[in-house]
Amino acid sequence: MEKDLGNYRKSYEKSALMEDAISDNPMELFQKWFYEVEASNTVDETNSMTIATIGLDGYPKSRVVLLKRYTYEGFIFYTNYESEKGKAIEANPKVCLSFFWHSMERQVIIKGTAEKISENLSDGYFESRPDGSKLGAIVSNQSEVIASRDVLEDGVKALEAKYKGKEIPRPDYWGGYLVRPISIEFWQGRPNRLHDRIRFALQEDFDWKIERLAP
Repeated sequence: MEKDLGNYRKSYEKSALMEDAISDNPMELFQKWFYEVEASNTVDETNSMTIATIGLDGYPKSRVVLLKRYTYEGFIFYTNYESEKGKAIEANPKVCLSFFWHSMERQVIIKGTAEKISENLSDGYFESRPDGSKLGAIVSNQSEVIASRDVLEDGVKALEAKYKGKEIPRPDYWGGYLVRPISIEFWQGRPNRLHDRIRFALQEDFDWKIERLAP
């Protein structure tokens, strides 16, 4: 099988990213971009992001997760701590997050360190989830091999009966991570592949150094 994709081309012309129009703090620029993408109504899930980890087998692996909160401290998402992703973070907390908002011709790449958030914050978010999502988190031994889909569906039915009319507790193996960034790069597509790339690099005094990168 072979397919030549050499003629797949697009001219990026929707916006620009200049130093005199950005904040000194990358989280403020991230918030501005996030709101603009959200307001455009051109992206189904503005908060979908790719997280890359180094697995226990030594290979990098990327997958899409959902950003659930961001603050000046960093970016928060939730997962099963015993999943392949969770085990990878436990062994090596250095991760990379990326957002690609194709309709706005924008990309954000974040390098940082992941750490578990407090149990009460994980409890609070878990309580806000629909019951079906809560049961799904409990029944799924994420990343483990299972015999068939029936394992999941039968497990959910059993849990529905068990917790009927009762509060569904958060399992201790499920919760949130905060990714504290050390580097945030903003990429804005421009014509002729002369894209704008602005990188914020965290310094020892916790100020951010702003650098323009060649495309």
